[in-house]
Amino acid sequence: QNPKQVWKSLAVNMAAPSQYVLPNDLPVALLDCSEAFLLLSAEEKLYTHYLSRASFYGGLIVLFQTSPESPAIYILLNRLFRTQEPAELQSVALGQGLKEEEYQALLVYAAGFFANMGNYKSFGDTKFVPNLPKEKLEKLIRASNAFLKDPEGMESLWRTVADQMYSLEPAERQLGLGDQGITTYFSGNCTLEDAELAQKFLDSKSLSAYNTRLFKTLDESGKSLYEVRLASVNREERAASPSDMSEILGSFEHEGHQIPVTRGDYSPLLRRVRDNLENAKAYASNDNQRQMLEEYGRSFQEGSIKAHKEGSKYWVQDKGPIVESYIGFIESYRDPFGSRGEFEGFVAVVNKSVSARFAQLVSAAEKLVSSLPWPAYYEKDSFLRPDFTSLDVVTFSGSGIPAGINIPNYDDIRQTVGFKNVSLGNVLSVGSATEREKLTFLREEDKDLFIKFRGPSFEVQVGLHELLGHGSGKLFVQDEKGTLNFDKETVINPETGELVKSWYKTGETWDSKFSTIASSYEECRAECVGLYLCINQEVLRIFGHEAQEAQDVLYVNWLNMVRAGLMGLEYYTPETGRWRQAHMQARFVILRVLLEAGENFVTISQTTGADGRPDAQVTLDREKIVSVGHPAIRRFLLRLQVYKSTADVERARKMYDGYSAVTDADPHRFLTLRDIIILRKEERKSFVQINTRIVGDSVDIVQYDSSPCGLIRSVLQRFPDDEEELEREMLELSCADSHFWGQQCR
Repeated sequence: QNPKQVWKSLAVNMAAPSQYVLPNDLPVALLDCSEAFLLLSAEEKLYTHYLSRASFYGGLIVLFQTSPESPAIYILLNRLFRTQEPAELQSVALGQGLKEEEYQALLVYAAGFFANMGNYKSFGDTKFVPNLPKEKLEKLIRASNAFLKDPEGMESLWRTVADQMYSLEPAERQLGLGDQGITTYFSGNCTLEDAELAQKFLDSKSLSAYNTRLFKTLDESGKSLYEVRLASVNREERAASPSDMSEILGSFEHEGHQIPVTRGDYSPLLRRVRDNLENAKAYASNDNQRQMLEEYGRSFQEGSIKAHKEGSKYWVQDKGPIVESYIGFIESYRDPFGSRGEFEGFVAVVNKSVSARFAQLVSAAEKLVSSLPWPAYYEKDSFLRPDFTSLDVVTFSGSGIPAGINIPNYDDIRQTVGFKNVSLGNVLSVGSATEREKLTFLREEDKDLFIKFRGPSFEVQVGLHELLGHGSGKLFVQDEKGTLNFDKETVINPETGELVKSWYKTGETWDSKFSTIASSYEECRAECVGLYLCINQEVLRIFGHEAQEAQDVLYVNWLNMVRAGLMGLEYYTPETGRWRQAHMQARFVILRVLLEAGENFVTISQTTGADGRPDAQVTLDREKIVSVGHPAIRRFLLRLQVYKSTADVERARKMYDGYSAVTDADPHRFLTLRDIIILRKEERKSFVQINTRIVGDSVDIVQYDSSPCGLIRSVLQRFPDDEEELEREMLELSCADSHFWGQQCR
């Protein structure tokens, strides 16, 4: 039977919401760091403990940055499972008529919610709902000990969240701005035009959007008024000099609109972050760490990004610490406009043996950077040797855990002071493990090689992506005095053959200029650098791969990229024409570039699987990586860098949107392929993290099972000292703003 016909008949019978529920066999893995933690000194353990506390408290901010209902769902689930162990609650559930698989679905929902810090997936921004009937969940809640203990409070929580918890209205299925989806970085009445107006105002004040949200209301005359609200402990509307906030706070006029700049967002949560950073300071191992924590604390106290940048400078200068950490409003992937940062905090312990390999890569970096395909004046004036370490994560708060990081994201610091790269070793090792029978979209003859070298090849790719991808390239910038950081009389644009005609003006940054495409475009550039440099035999040797093994690692890295590009189709929404995940859009773009290279270098075919259902297969001709693939990436990478350096948003957007387009046109029929990808998708792993506890004079770690129950327990035990006060303050915060999204606390 024709696979297209099989798919057509199947599509009619598929349950629409399947992509909006988590499977009962949700893969859950423990992030094991026990060995690394036990090797720490008593002071290092206490430093780690307090930084972990700060990170976890700050991580609760992500609930408020995800959806209006997330904070109340978090509290409802916490109370439900805190009052009764999962096994005991299961007996209640079965007694209320729930089937075992329905109770398992509730455990999976709670675990998924806690892992993503909200009811939208961190990777893909899609909403997920409980895979059991609403009325059955309500029966269980009413029969629970939590309800018996506080019927009024639980009733109020349930009535507040029940509808939104289950709603799959088109505009609520994914994160987005305006009618494109849900976002809490903006009030529900904001549009893209409002976001653009606010960004122009912020640029005019040289004010970063990283720690802000935007709320639109109407004044007495019916004119739009925009509140720019900064995250801070302080709630006062004025700041005394000499604070840098004294000129930032207040009401301003911009393009005929009043724009008050206020502060105090997430105040009670940031107070706890600040207090724990202060506690950590007593156990810091050097002045850089102490001054870093001092500036972070001031940033969260006052709402000052300037202070956070100062802290980040000390952090970059803190070379080779045993305990590594970073905290703040960092990545802008989930802001639909691409400017506001999600809160993130991590604490990790250095793996010395793997870090030694990365140190060799840093030593070779200058030479490798000079081999990238752009002219020398498109590269930083001097290569600032960064720290590059492999870390075992102890704590990572936020909506998800990456495999590698290159930070800080402040362009001016990256260009003048430097940056750091980290590869998260225990995330990499757990995340890349795959069972053969679950491996999709590859030829049988590729599967064993792929399983053997996926982990090692991904380590190479992450290393190159972070250090030489995000760490390379120069932005052409004009400062406040009008001085340019390049010679506009001599620097040529290789794409036009003419002198450079555009650059970043005062107040403009990469994020503010490239806005909605900035994150994915930069991930694409870094991924391309990884592909481009991984054919270098010296790079492969640094990572311990030589001879045939080196060639296999190289092949699997390229094959993994095109497979990821195909799987990326899951993260495209046809109804809105939007991509929901920056990295997966980037990998799809690379797949398109390599398909365009021709010569059957990469092929995609629709097939029928052994189960009789539609399937797909991607191949890459390993003999043509150097002759066809590498030149294609070279040409594309040059364009990516030139458009980025010269702030040429118009050409960049036209090119990037072109490659990002998903249609059902022949020969590849990507929309049909997307249906197949969703049919056969495997859920991403959720990670269980440890907790740390002070016992007497020492710090112990508490570990949990690699299961939904283990993940739930780990979250329930994060805040033993003040959970009730914490929940009360979170509810107050949530209720105070709920009207901005047409909701109310009941």
